[in-house]
Amino acid sequence: MLNFKRLEELLGYRFEDRILLEEALTHKSHKKSYDNERLEFLGDAVLDLIVGEYLYKKFPSYDEGKLSKMRASLVNEEGFAHLAKILNIGDFILLSNAEQNNGGRDKPSLLSNAFEAIIGAIYLESGLNSAKKVTVKLLESGYDSISLDTLFRDYKTALQELTQARFGTTPLYKLIGSSGPDHQKEFKIAVFIQDKEYASSTGKSKKMAQQIAAQLTLEQLQGEQSE
Repeated sequence: MLNFKRLEELLGYRFEDRILLEEALTHKSHKKSYDNERLEFLGDAVLDLIVGEYLYKKFPSYDEGKLSKMRASLVNEEGFAHLAKILNIGDFILLSNAEQNNGGRDKPSLLSNAFEAIIGAIYLESGLNSAKKVTVKLLESGYDSISLDTLFRDYKTALQELTQARFGTTPLYKLIGSSGPDHQKEFKIAVFIQDKEYASSTGKSKKMAQQIAAQLTLEQLQGEQSE
């Protein structure tokens, strides 16, 4: 049996059924008699419920529309791959040599699927409360309230509409830097309009950094307009 002790420490959960954990980490390319696709299917449904309840309680003043947009921003491949990197799941996925040589341990799709499968496995073994405990801890460590709040507000679309009306062009987002280890990397994005840099911001994902930078640029342009 493979040693997944470090992963369990990061999860804050110890599996009684070690084979269930191995199944959750087995990619179909590994050519076992099982893979993680069924657990991924289950985990996706469990995570949809957990994240929905988490946002419902975290933001009591938000209506259904805002909560739905926030959930959609978290319950997707990018969001789950981000949480998977916090757990270093890529180090533990069981892959074929060909898939590994093709960068499989860093592929967002494989990381996201394995994360969903792990949550599905925890749910099967210990129930919803255990799965919720692990997921909420990761959400709290992977995001903060401010960055969560920016997820549903589409500042990029608002900025694009403003720049098209004022300048006849759309903003350009450039990655100008990144820092931190792979599982806690932060990205720095700058906004350029007609080759002029207006604002930059860092975030725990490129999408988040873009939204915050767009918000800063939007506020700057609206301020200029009101002067």
